[in-house]
Amino acid sequence: MARIAIVTGGSRGIGEAISLKLKEQGVTVIANYGGNDEKAREFTDRTGIAAIKWDVGDHQACLDSCARIAEEFGPVDIVVNNAGITRDGTLARMSYDDWDDVMRVNLGGCFNMAKATFGGMVERGWGRIVNIGSINGQAGQYGQVNYAAAKSGIHGFTKALAQEGAKKGVTVNAIAPGYIDTDMVAAVPAPVLEKIVAKIPVGRLGQADEIARGVAFLCSEDAGFVTGSTMSINGGQHMY
Repeated sequence: MARIAIVTGGSRGIGEAISLKLKEQGVTVIANYGGNDEKAREFTDRTGIAAIKWDVGDHQACLDSCARIAEEFGPVDIVVNNAGITRDGTLARMSYDDWDDVMRVNLGGCFNMAKATFGGMVERGWGRIVNIGSINGQAGQYGQVNYAAAKSGIHGFTKALAQEGAKKGVTVNAIAPGYIDTDMVAAVPAPVLEKIVAKIPVGRLGQADEIARGVAFLCSEDAGFVTGSTMSINGGQHMY
């Protein structure tokens, strides 16, 4: 019987690539999305992957939506916490709402989705949680104290939760992408983007599918001995 996966922010960019890669591996995928209904419908029409709307930063919405998915599709075996937002600005210009929104969605979403699914994974003795962090959570980034803090928090969250699931057949890992050729990065002004690419040893932006392949491995049977790990996929931009 096919594994059931939820990919948050799963209908666009890196999330779409992850959803497609998991489907390719025979997983039944449900893509969460938070915004554009029309693009979500187009995604479902094009891929055949169900897209369901809820705010991952809303704790009750995560509990309710995951319960509905389990009822309709079956118990959730895999969760990829990919949904994320940015509200960039220096600390002097950053409002409390800018801070709170990013923490609520980017880091709070991981907690909410784990609360909704981790217990069932432990009971059944198998599960995979993959949290999408960021190079900017590892190295920091000017104008992103909120985003960098949330993504860095994801890396700590991953290591702690991994210890709770390890003996129960549930692995928890993270991937820290570098700069990937998505709409979010495309919005960066060209002169700034040129400077970023100049600092990437392989000399280019990453592709969403390169992140998806890493996620697919961590979600597979083959990765049963990998837990509490952060896989950096960044073209060598940040090494430690």
